[in-house]
Amino acid sequence: MKYWAFISYSHRDTRWADWLHKSLESYRPPKELVGTMGPRGVVPKRLSPVFRDREELPSATDLGRLLNEALETSRSQIIICSPQSAKSRWVNEEILTFKRLGREDRVFCLIIGGEPNASDIPGREDEECFPPALRYKLGPDGNLSDLRTEPIAADARQGKDGKQNAKLKLIAGLLGVGFDSLRRREQQRRNRRLFIVTCGATGGMVLTSGLAAYALIQRAAAQRQTLRAEAETQTAKETTKFLVDLFKISDPGEARGNTVTAREMLDKGAARVDQELARQPAIQATLMDTLGTVYVGLGLYRQARPLLDRAVATRRITVGADPLALSDSLSHLGDVLYLQADFAAAEAAYREAIRIESARPKDPLSQAELATSLHGLGMLLAQEGRYPDAVDSFRKALSLQKALYGEAHPDIARTLKNLSRALADGGDLNTAIPMMQSALAMQRKLRGPEPHPDVAEAMNDLAMLLWRRGDYDASETYFRESIAMNRKLLGDKHPEIANGLENLASALQDKGDLQHAEQTYREALAMQRELLGEDNPKVGGILHNLASLQYDRGDTRGALATERDALAIYRKAFPNDHPAVAQLLNGIGFWLTMAGQYPEADRDIHDALAMRRRLFGERNPNVASSLIALAILEVQQRKYQEALDSARGAADIYTAALSATHWRTAVADSTQGAALTGLGRYAEAEKLLTRGQGILSKGSGAPPAFRTLTDHYMDVLHQRERQAGPGGPPSTYLETATPSTTILALAGSVRLLTVLAVFSG
Repeated sequence: MKYWAFISYSHRDTRWADWLHKSLESYRPPKELVGTMGPRGVVPKRLSPVFRDREELPSATDLGRLLNEALETSRSQIIICSPQSAKSRWVNEEILTFKRLGREDRVFCLIIGGEPNASDIPGREDEECFPPALRYKLGPDGNLSDLRTEPIAADARQGKDGKQNAKLKLIAGLLGVGFDSLRRREQQRRNRRLFIVTCGATGGMVLTSGLAAYALIQRAAAQRQTLRAEAETQTAKETTKFLVDLFKISDPGEARGNTVTAREMLDKGAARVDQELARQPAIQATLMDTLGTVYVGLGLYRQARPLLDRAVATRRITVGADPLALSDSLSHLGDVLYLQADFAAAEAAYREAIRIESARPKDPLSQAELATSLHGLGMLLAQEGRYPDAVDSFRKALSLQKALYGEAHPDIARTLKNLSRALADGGDLNTAIPMMQSALAMQRKLRGPEPHPDVAEAMNDLAMLLWRRGDYDASETYFRESIAMNRKLLGDKHPEIANGLENLASALQDKGDLQHAEQTYREALAMQRELLGEDNPKVGGILHNLASLQYDRGDTRGALATERDALAIYRKAFPNDHPAVAQLLNGIGFWLTMAGQYPEADRDIHDALAMRRRLFGERNPNVASSLIALAILEVQQRKYQEALDSARGAADIYTAALSATHWRTAVADSTQGAALTGLGRYAEAEKLLTRGQGILSKGSGAPPAFRTLTDHYMDVLHQRERQAGPGGPPSTYLETATPSTTILALAGSVRLLTVLAVFSG
């Protein structure tokens, strides 16, 4: 026999296999037993070798043959018993193979988890730790019979034999000696070693006493200096911890209902950090990073940006700084750059953070930071309309998080939620909604029956997707449930409550309940103004939605005034180019188109188009949104060739970024059809309008307003064809209609302006 034992185990129990393998091969039997004859043969000086696959077969190619050979040349077999090994097909096959060699009495067990024979107890089957081949004897045919066995087992579980005794039990079985005899001899050997160590220690103490006297004199002087330095370091650590905790509680997301009164404290804190910690750059960078992220939470992006810029710069030059601290600050800087619409710089910051984290050893902290940076990059890519890239980044983050945390964790639920939003923005609502439902279910499971902000947020986001699908009743239900939970958590006044009210108002508006929608918008508006001030971008967002409701009521003048108030807030918050500013300009231009104020409409739509091109480049879905608004304006102005060019440009962008069958591409096709109708090219127009109608009528997630628009364009086409008659000359498009008939026909459609303004998602 080549091996003293063959260790069979599930690779989930590798840590135990490592320990057992090393313990057996390093064990030296008592000298009194070495060389004596026992039931297992002559007792050796060492129990070596012991077979374990990873140690013995590092470069093998034919594992099946080599494992069978190892089993044949092993005196005994040890099974590491756990619920994992009980389910392992390979462990069970190894036991069967060994038993078929006629060595059924040489199979020993080491129980590390689960419960023996638990499969016989209803409801506890998953706790079984014995594989089937252990529980039953072999029959004459070499297969398992119905006769039960009582395996010889050492139990390493807490409260049982314990690790040391379990090891000795296995060794006693392998050698064929009594366990009590072996344990007594082991204790005697331990006592002898302890005596030798004690004698050596006593001699060492005598030797070192003289040296110690001298060392103490020198140590006293050094200790005084050390204590002073340690005291200063401890003071700095405690100060940092206090300040970090103090600043973090002023984040609205952490305040849990308390009134946010942090602005003055933050401003003073920023000045103190700059003045008082200049000689402690590591601590200074940490506090700057913390202050910057809190400013971001309050919507104060201009105040946050310089702090985060300096945190990154300081960490770059600090000697001995942890690279993960730099990547953390880069990720936070990416967040504020993204919110300020500095997309190129934000992407560079995220990608540098990802490079740093990817180059680090794959320890849990580095992997968690990498997942956070990938998540931030996904948010940025989704904002830019690069939905496939955003989905890819979210999926990478999700994979890392599942490897770190298992199948359920708050970070996994958050990434799953934002992945579903990116899928929805890319047009895949059918995949996005079940995924969002899974994210909500995970949050409910993680948080239990008590209210929690993450559950409320997931309910809100699910409601948003249901709203986009047109399921307004279900959407309203989830919005109301989310708001009710947040009220329990945060009180009656909080930014999250106001956000929920704004979303609920949108659902009510689309249901046609304009009265309650307006009341809800105004409640949200008053709350945000009180909490965040008049000039906060969130106030501008509510004004924008309120303007759309005024428009739905037919109050175009009031809607334009409210929308311009929102635009003023956004221009103040974002003095440079920003997607929100472009969105409102595009929407105002569309309303002016409907009002017949074409020169002003032309100015605002072109300003929005130019801004989006500067922000996103030429081939972005946001740019296509402005091209659609421009094409509709040009149809109204009877600039049919220009309208055709604009709509074709939008269709090309949507086809490349999304697909040829996406509902947004269908809207661009329909607008081309309107332009071709104006040019008298009826056959081409009908082909495009028919294709657009087919896509928009299939529950593709398109807002109803666009189906109405396409239907109207088709009606106009048929009217022109009838007027022209068989073989007659083409009629001039809209020659019998007032200039804004095409658009005014849609005045009752639900939120067409808002949908056009945010056409790219």
